[in-house]
Amino acid sequence: MITVNDILETNRMITENKLDVRTITMGISLRDCASQDLKTFCDNVYDKITTSAEHLVKTGEDIESEYGIPIIHKRVSVTPIAIAAEACRTDSYVPVAEALDRAAKTVGINFIGGFSALVDKGYTKGDHILINSIPEALTVTDLVCSSVNLGSTKSGINMDCVREMGQVVKKAAEMTADREAIACAKLVIFCNAPGDNPFMAGAFHGVNEAEKVISVGVSGPGVVKHALESVHGDFTEVAETIKKTAFKITRVGQLVAREASKRLGVPFGIIDLSLAPTPAVGDSVAHILEEIGVESCGAPGTTAALALLNDAVKKGGLMASSHVGGLSGAFIPVSEDAGMIDAVREGSLSLEKLEAMTCVCSVGLDMIAVAGDVSAETISGIIADEAAIGMINNKTTAVRLIPVPNKKVGEEVNFGGLLGHCPIIPVKNKYSSAKFVARGGRIPAPLRSLTN
Repeated sequence: MITVNDILETNRMITENKLDVRTITMGISLRDCASQDLKTFCDNVYDKITTSAEHLVKTGEDIESEYGIPIIHKRVSVTPIAIAAEACRTDSYVPVAEALDRAAKTVGINFIGGFSALVDKGYTKGDHILINSIPEALTVTDLVCSSVNLGSTKSGINMDCVREMGQVVKKAAEMTADREAIACAKLVIFCNAPGDNPFMAGAFHGVNEAEKVISVGVSGPGVVKHALESVHGDFTEVAETIKKTAFKITRVGQLVAREASKRLGVPFGIIDLSLAPTPAVGDSVAHILEEIGVESCGAPGTTAALALLNDAVKKGGLMASSHVGGLSGAFIPVSEDAGMIDAVREGSLSLEKLEAMTCVCSVGLDMIAVAGDVSAETISGIIADEAAIGMINNKTTAVRLIPVPNKKVGEEVNFGGLLGHCPIIPVKNKYSSAKFVARGGRIPAPLRSLTN
C-alpha cells in the first residue's frame, strides 16, 4: 500500500535529489522494411518509425505532467541497420542514417539508436557496409547513434573489427573536428551488448525482441548519495541502504513504464536501473563513492566501493521489478559526471584506474576525451583490453573514446547537454599496440563459454 509518507519521500527525491526517468525508449523492429531498393527501404524505415512513435513524445510529456516525474529524454531504438538493410543493393548506408535522422526529428525525440552491427564472430556484407559508413553517417546527422558489438563471452573477440574500429573512431573524430569530435560521442563499441538497452548511444532493438516495446531507463545518483549521508555504520548497512533506495527508484520507473505501455498500446519491455549521472552538481556517481569513504574518486578503495554500489543497485532493482534488464548498475561516463570531472582535474582519476573500475561497474570506458594525436592503434588496443574484461567476466563492457583533434592534455572540451564537458585525459603509456592489433583473426572464447 502506498502511504502519504511514500508520496512525500518520492517528491523529495525528485525535487531535492535530482531523481528522474532518464529516458522512455521505444524499440521498433525494422525487419519488415527490407527491400533491395535503397530508396524504398529508407522510405519504409521513415514511415515505420514515424507511425510507430507518433505519440511517444506527447505520451511522455503527459505522464510527466500528471505524475510530476521528470522524464528527460524520449528515444527510439531500431533493429541493427546492418541486419535490416542488408538486402539493399548499395555500398553505403549513409542514406539510411539520414532517413533515421529525419524520422527522429519528425516525431520530436532526442536520439535514435540502432545504426549498429553485431560482429563478435565475424562479418557479413552488411556489417562491412555499416562500419564503413559510420564516420560519415554520424557527421551528417544530428540525432543518430551508432554501436558495434565486436566481442562476447560465447564467441570471443573479433580482432579484425578491433583494428578497424580504431580507424573508424579516428576518422569520425577528424570529420567532426570543428565540433569537438562530436561524432565519437555518438559511437559505442561493445562486448556482450544487450539488445534491450534503452540508453544511448548504445541502444538498438535486439533481433529477439517483440515488434515494438517500451523500456525505461531510470537514474538517481543524487538520491543514493543523500540516503548514504546519514549512514555511519559498516559496509553491510551501506549496502542495505543502497538496496532500499534502488528499490524505490525502480518502482518509480516501473510506474512510468507501465503507464507509457498502456497509453501507447505497446508491450512493456524492461526497466534499466542505471545510476546515470549528469554534469549537474548533486547528480554524480563519483560523489556516491566519496560518500562511501574514498577521499576522491580514483583513490585506493574506489573499485571496491563501486563493486558494492553496483551489486546493491542490482539487488534492490530486482526486488522492485520482474523485468529489470539493459545495463542496470552504475555508469561512470567521465564527461557526464561532475565528480568524475573534478577527480580528473585533481589527478586522482586516470585512464588506468577507470579501466580497473570497469571490471565491476556497468558498461566501461565511457565519454573519455583524449588528445587528438592518440593513434588508431592505441585506441584499438584500449578497445581490445575493455572487450577482454567483458568477455572473461561475462559482462557488458564498452568504449566511447573521443580523440579530439588539435586538443592536448590540460585542455578541456564541451559537448553540451547531457554529454557534458571534461578535461583531456592523458594516455600515459606511449608504447605501441600496432603489432598486437595487426595480427587480426579472433581471440577465442573463454572456457566459461561452454555452458550448454
